[in-house]
Amino acid sequence: MQMPFDAMTDLSDDALLALYGNGDSMAAASLTARLTPMVFRLAKRLLSDAAEAEDVTQEGMLRLWKIAPEWRQGEAKVSTWLYRVTTNLCTDRLRKRRGVALDAIAEPMDDTPGIEARMISDNRAEALNGALAKLPDRQREAVVLRHIEGLANPEIAEVLDISVEAVESLIARGKRGLAVMLLGRKQELGLDG
Repeated sequence: MQMPFDAMTDLSDDALLALYGNGDSMAAASLTARLTPMVFRLAKRLLSDAAEAEDVTQEGMLRLWKIAPEWRQGEAKVSTWLYRVTTNLCTDRLRKRRGVALDAIAEPMDDTPGIEARMISDNRAEALNGALAKLPDRQREAVVLRHIEGLANPEIAEVLDISVEAVESLIARGKRGLAVMLLGRKQELGLDG
């Protein structure tokens, strides 16, 4: 017997995945609603392309469903496992892109309405995303996971399969790199004052 969808909001990701692994489709729907936005945000930040981020999100969720029957509760957090899979899928796509000229890559579409009050904020976000895209892959991954997704350093270490010290080093180097890239644009972005 399946649990009602509303009753699943209090269950952990681990419990929902186990329920899905045992055939509960409502658990899959609940887990999808919970995790898909997280995966898409990360993929869009790492790839700077919404269409590719959607593809990565679908692939990551498919991989989660495939491993559900073998999932061993307590060994890893579902979200950490999914962050790792997403990061790896994005890295693979970025490696394939390397041969493509920067001019050939389409700029991401901006769906937000052109409200004057958001212009400075949008310019700042664009500058940050542009600077993030120029960082080495591992630095960008660590900075995004820490400062945009809000993961703790031990979680990032698990996602990237490196030590906590290496995470700290990647984040520090990434932040220094961002600061150097954005330094000359402080006034333009309204950050002086």
